[in-house]
Amino acid sequence: MPNKKSITDFKTLARTISLVENEADGFELILEQLQPNNIPVIGFTGPPGAGKSTLLNAVIGILLGEGKKIGLVLIDPSSPFNLGALLGDRLRMSAHFTNENLFIRSLATRGSLGGLSDKIMEVIEVMRAFAFDYIFIETVGVGQSEVEIAGLADTTVVVLVPEAGDSVQAMKAGLMEIADVFVINKADRADAEALANSLLHQLQINGRENIPVLKTVAVESKGVKELLDKISSTEKTEENAKRRKILLAEKALRVISKNRMKNFDVEKMKAELNEQKDNFNLYRFVKKFL
Repeated sequence: MPNKKSITDFKTLARTISLVENEADGFELILEQLQPNNIPVIGFTGPPGAGKSTLLNAVIGILLGEGKKIGLVLIDPSSPFNLGALLGDRLRMSAHFTNENLFIRSLATRGSLGGLSDKIMEVIEVMRAFAFDYIFIETVGVGQSEVEIAGLADTTVVVLVPEAGDSVQAMKAGLMEIADVFVINKADRADAEALANSLLHQLQINGRENIPVLKTVAVESKGVKELLDKISSTEKTEENAKRRKILLAEKALRVISKNRMKNFDVEKMKAELNEQKDNFNLYRFVKKFL
């Protein structure tokens, strides 16, 4: 068995993440040697324009003021040319960027359909080998397809704005089910109360009436302390503990699946698909690859 290792400084953490993200030689051994800590992982998701970055800035500001060590992963849209992150962590978290207790990492989605980077699970595991008090993930904000976040975060915060009221009825069950906390940000705007009532009604229909619906005004730090209190209490619930076991199995399956597909020649399969006629049988085609 390899020796279990913890990571003790930000420079080593950054280098280790780069090695794992780029699948450098020996990255599997690095992952096997990690000694993860039981650090709460908090996901912030929701549609573009909801103010996730501003709200997260306010949350992190309070925690840093208490002397907490924070790890932050920002999932950014990919450049179509080099698959690198388009948005900058300096722009989104400029208020705290130089704080010695804050570690920020931007990851590109690299075409992942769920709004998350395809290396996010491994990166989070590396970060859990450092003595953070909290790890936060902010997603790219592609909307309802971001249910993937529930497979990584212990607590998922879904951020909405009052203008989202008309879409609540049409909101996919997946997004309603992944939220541990709903936040209506920019709650000083009209229709905030109507959206809160609509969400509470929808949650009751879904049998999740215990899920809190909070209102915040992130730019003024209103309601942010209450959000932190809810995040802390959510981490300790029995329902959350059960979900962690389910998500652990999902993570294991994802690792196994990626390993099994490692040597699969995707380009060869695509080339053979291009030679097929439109009415070919897909199941007979894939059988030879199984």
